[in-house]
Amino acid sequence: MIFEWSSDASVAMARGEAACLMISEAQVQGEGLPADWAARVRLLSAAGLFSGKLGQVYILPVMEQPVVILAGCGKGQMGMHELRQLMAQTAKAAYRLKAAALVVQIPVALGGRAGALKAEKAGQAIAEGLVLGSYHRRQYKLEQAAYPGIDTVLLRMEGKSEAAEEEAWRQGIKRGQAFGEAVNLARDLTNRPGNLLTPSGLAVAAIEIAERHGLPAEVLDERELAFKGMGGLLAVGSGSVNPPRMIVIRYQGTNQWENAVGIVGKGVTFDTGGISLKRAPGMESMHSDMAGAAAVLAVMDALGHLRPKVNVIMLIPAAENMPAANAFKPGDIITTLSGRTIEIINTDAEGRIILGDALTYAREWEVQRIIDVATLTGAVVSILGDVATGAVTNDQAFLEELLAASRLSGEQIWPLPVYPEFREMLTSEVADLRNAAGRYGAASTAGLFIGEFAEGLPWVHLDIAGTAFLSAERGMNPKGATGVMVRTLLEYLLSAAAEPDRRSPEG
Repeated sequence: MIFEWSSDASVAMARGEAACLMISEAQVQGEGLPADWAARVRLLSAAGLFSGKLGQVYILPVMEQPVVILAGCGKGQMGMHELRQLMAQTAKAAYRLKAAALVVQIPVALGGRAGALKAEKAGQAIAEGLVLGSYHRRQYKLEQAAYPGIDTVLLRMEGKSEAAEEEAWRQGIKRGQAFGEAVNLARDLTNRPGNLLTPSGLAVAAIEIAERHGLPAEVLDERELAFKGMGGLLAVGSGSVNPPRMIVIRYQGTNQWENAVGIVGKGVTFDTGGISLKRAPGMESMHSDMAGAAAVLAVMDALGHLRPKVNVIMLIPAAENMPAANAFKPGDIITTLSGRTIEIINTDAEGRIILGDALTYAREWEVQRIIDVATLTGAVVSILGDVATGAVTNDQAFLEELLAASRLSGEQIWPLPVYPEFREMLTSEVADLRNAAGRYGAASTAGLFIGEFAEGLPWVHLDIAGTAFLSAERGMNPKGATGVMVRTLLEYLLSAAAEPDRRSPEG
């Protein structure tokens, strides 16, 4: 999708096959609209078809081009989340019209000196929403749809802007497009069937991204994993004909490698549960068990586009969890890269095991803090449904920074309790830890298991088991993969780039 921006009133709406007009509830009553539009909108309001209510979208039934999409702004004071949602609905309407080019008319009151949002934030929200709303899952059918989607978007500002304001709009649009495209990349990877995305296939996708942006990367195969002593990752992948991989990409945005953030994504490309086999209903969606890996990989792609002054190391432990004669079993004792031993209680609690090795390896890259993202537990779905992501941390101040980022992204995070009693439930009689502690408090105990491998570094675990993959479309999110936490991580990392001193080791 190509974005253009203009504050030139002479730019004609007719450049698009579809045009979006943002209209508030007050304008529906005729305030501030040209006479010809005011008459039409009043007729629609009288017929109960369009009221300007926030988020309402209506396609005018006209034959000429551009076809006009009316987008309701409510009372007119939209925040980023509301504007993002409105633009996603607009993109979906344009998709139904099969429009290749879309013009969005931006009211003066939306952004800039007199607007409810600053120009940069408004531009970001608009671009994000349009990109996210235009996503459609890839189909593997003999007959493919001929319409490729929206190709060009012209954002047209009412009234002339100053140079500084125009630059703010352009920067916001650039950022929003990068965020949106990163989310769609994560969606594509997560939606890919398990036979088309194995651990080595995920590694290939990662190397392609790294090479596109000139970022250093490495992939450890099963021989190198054994040499390093990553017994956790090797055990989980032992039952599959597709051997495990540890994938690493490094982004250095400052002159010195310091204050680095580690982002770790669970990369189980298919999860049968192993010997502790899952039930058959729903197993077909277990290719989505690498949604955490897809999220952190998409973040690296966006960093490559935006080039912020921040240092990030991305790690993905990738494996298939399969039942086989040589698969790891309940009762096994395995030794991880950290030297800690784990008693295997349930082979379907495999994500925390591979993440343990990844967190230990992240420490070798001299990170100052770690975030892991994982479709970890069914327990978090029982608590939060598919509405919010659960969080476990050993550093409340660190979590507060992520929560602030999530409020900007509109992605909801809810902190889970970390009482000492939960940690005690992970105690094993024969090993340092056991990998499952029963169903009580399971979302917290699973997160605390991972936290053992942070070894005191500030760390946050994000359990996206409920939010990564939806059974039905909702808001900006399509059915299937959502790409959740990509935008929250990016908001956090870009804020770290803007305020590096706040995250210094001394601070």
